[in-house]
Amino acid sequence: MGCSSCGTAEKGQLPKGCRNNGACSTGGCHKLNVFDWLANMEHLAGEQSSVVEVRFKHTRKEFFLNAEGIQLVQGDVVAVEGSPGHDVGVVSLSGPLVKMQLQRLKHSGQGLKKVFRKASTTDVERWKEAMDKEDEFRLKAREAASLLKLKMKISDVECQGDGSKSIIYYTADDRIDFRELIKILARDLRVKIEMRQIGLRQEAARLGGIGVCGRELCCSSWLRDFRTVSTAAARYQQLSINPQKLAGQCGKLKCCLNYELDSYMDALKGFPANNIKLKTKQGIAFHQKTDIFRKTIYYSYSERPDVFLALAVDRVQEILEMNKKGELPDNLEDWVLMKPKEEDASHTFSNVIEEGALDRFDGQRKKRKSGRKSGRRRPAQNQKSGQHASEN
Repeated sequence: MGCSSCGTAEKGQLPKGCRNNGACSTGGCHKLNVFDWLANMEHLAGEQSSVVEVRFKHTRKEFFLNAEGIQLVQGDVVAVEGSPGHDVGVVSLSGPLVKMQLQRLKHSGQGLKKVFRKASTTDVERWKEAMDKEDEFRLKAREAASLLKLKMKISDVECQGDGSKSIIYYTADDRIDFRELIKILARDLRVKIEMRQIGLRQEAARLGGIGVCGRELCCSSWLRDFRTVSTAAARYQQLSINPQKLAGQCGKLKCCLNYELDSYMDALKGFPANNIKLKTKQGIAFHQKTDIFRKTIYYSYSERPDVFLALAVDRVQEILEMNKKGELPDNLEDWVLMKPKEEDASHTFSNVIEEGALDRFDGQRKKRKSGRKSGRRRPAQNQKSGQHASEN
């Protein structure tokens, strides 16, 4: 996703490659990156926006009002208004593109919190101290929830930049009464506790991971809106309804099932239903499978279900029209695109068990060794015969 040089930093310092400290344009340095394609335009270079987008831990992003007109660019660390106190984040987007982002997300832009200042050295140090406590707070929160026997899963803890508040993200199937949990955590951690329930998809987006495609999860890299995914999307794409293969790391259906669904829906407009059977004089044929983009449907007779006959979609429509009129074609072989290959009666099947045995190569190795030995002996015998002949 990003430049490979970002992983070559020494002791947590700036990356050796781009040296942008997470603000590179490749999109791999942080989650839900937005490329500012208006940044290098001369007539928009001096234009500033009163609203900036600030990124916090993982996928949490919020818009803040830059009321004082501070000169902010992407990558600046800022102190913003919190509840209570202040929070610290990184500017992920500024300039005229923020207005377009607000329109795309259907954000009114009213009631926004303010940007206080650019973060000072003291703000950054307190921010790092608060982040170092997150792992400890998460373990203590899980222990407390286990002691109280609450049916909830605490997935992540995020501490505010000034260290005065901690947000605990959890998932649960039912409504949870966590009032006693908040009392215990507030007493032990000595900070204000805020509980936020998130869904399974939001949990996967925050934690991140690698999908079966080998790339970073879409929800944690670029996907912001989660649309409903149904098993009908898998049926339209001729996928087997296997929950283990269709489910993502969140346990729900993969979001990528919707990516190509529109293309499949357009391609299936001219296809007949799968439950319609073709009637011929030779017998009734039923549907076996469909190759959507090749416009091919495979049928087989009830008497010979193992023999697939490939028919074009327009050919199938012609046969259906004939059946509606009461006419029956002689057979489907005259309508197929490719006739099935006839099996050779003289073909003999080999013993698969013997072929799969572990010692099936032992005989060949012995033959090779004996051949090598015999090949080595022959030159020696020839040399001896040559020596006897010379002596005589």
